[in-house]
Amino acid sequence: MDLCYLDACEVLQRYKKREVSPVDVLQAQIERFEQIGGEINPFTQCRFERAQQQARLAEQAYMRNEARPLEGVITAIKDETYVRGEVTTNGSRLLQNNVADVTDPVPERLMAAGSIFHARTATPEFSVASYTWSDLWGVTRNPWNTDITPGGSSGGAAAAMAAGLSTIANGTDMGGSVRIPASQCGLVGLKASHGRIPEIPPYNVDPYVHHGMLTRSVRDMVLLYNLISGPHPVDLMSQMAKEPVASQPLDLRGVKVGLSLDLGFFPLDDDVRRNTLSYAETLRASGAEVELVSLDWDARCIRTAQIHQGAQMGHMLRKKYDHAECRAQLTSYVKHYFSLSAAASPQRILEANEYAQHMWQSLEQVFRDYDFLLCPTVCSTRVPADFDYSRDSMEVGGVEVDPVKGWFMTYPFNTLSRCPVLSLPSGFADNGVPTGVQLVGHPYADGRLLQFALGIEAVTGPFIHADNRPMNLQVLNS
Repeated sequence: MDLCYLDACEVLQRYKKREVSPVDVLQAQIERFEQIGGEINPFTQCRFERAQQQARLAEQAYMRNEARPLEGVITAIKDETYVRGEVTTNGSRLLQNNVADVTDPVPERLMAAGSIFHARTATPEFSVASYTWSDLWGVTRNPWNTDITPGGSSGGAAAAMAAGLSTIANGTDMGGSVRIPASQCGLVGLKASHGRIPEIPPYNVDPYVHHGMLTRSVRDMVLLYNLISGPHPVDLMSQMAKEPVASQPLDLRGVKVGLSLDLGFFPLDDDVRRNTLSYAETLRASGAEVELVSLDWDARCIRTAQIHQGAQMGHMLRKKYDHAECRAQLTSYVKHYFSLSAAASPQRILEANEYAQHMWQSLEQVFRDYDFLLCPTVCSTRVPADFDYSRDSMEVGGVEVDPVKGWFMTYPFNTLSRCPVLSLPSGFADNGVPTGVQLVGHPYADGRLLQFALGIEAVTGPFIHADNRPMNLQVLNS
């Protein structure tokens, strides 16, 4: 039994049966980090001594039959997420001494449920890239192929999960920052419908911004969704009735799935296309009805997302940090991000909003006939770990694409933020990196989406487990 690769549901069952202790699981993960952490660089700060004390307390809670729902589950928290009293750098040298005076709703609920925070996970500076490196913390690498990025911005979380260094991890998603790393590392990643999972102000008022989790199984995602979703006093956008998700899988027979390989305009690498088609065949073999559909989207999807992000997050960051005294400490890609976001004029914001409505009208036509939309998560798994969109070009399937957003297919569903989206593993690319597919649900139908994914997992089983894990890391060959 490899304690590092038990999912949360399994580890909780074993805790309750006294077959294993939170102390044991944490120690196994610490030992693995000490052996391989330097190869992938997933953590910015480790809180192992504190976590060991909490693990001993969790062990005692099980002995007294007083365990909370996540008692002793080892959890990594993104170094963008506020936890009161802890330094939160968001990958920036400007924030090395930034101590949070509040706690985000998601870690607040995770802590209240008994989870143990043992490390903070790496993110690109200000979380504005789909890869994970910063001048402050260095390069984070993909455990399946260390030449390749684990994705971003929640790349440290995904790398840690794939390497067996945490049982669960949180992430945030403004353009795919949970789903891209999930795809790149063979994990499950959820972007819930906007408002379902509360976020801290001022980020909560941006409909593109979502808080989420990364897990190694769909059943873990259902467990966590039920614990972290629902109204929270600080978040006006979350004030809707909580809808717990049943753990009963949806019968795949007769479920209608529309398949789009390109969302109208994305090129794909051959291995991503192959794995997406194979995934569709798996659904068909399980009784689902999968048919090709067309969306009349085009590259204006990119512009729409860029303009929105420039007008919201970009404007906020430029106001704080786009000054002479700060610029010398900014990464090259943040400076480029600032230059792109400065183009968000009122006229372009209006145009972006109009095109977003066009996008919904096209998807709504699909949803009239289908229960879900299926498409790839990323277009290519070949993005180097040290890629820099401010200087490097990008090619996918032999076609040059936008280096900022041209290699992943996630951000259209931040534009259409009321649609829940789950990224699930679909296989391996030719370079050994996992590929992923997105399942897109009807607006606010998070429960049905998760139950559909449970039905798929009942057929396929979890992707990452003790017998299917990164084998190129030194400790795993020992």
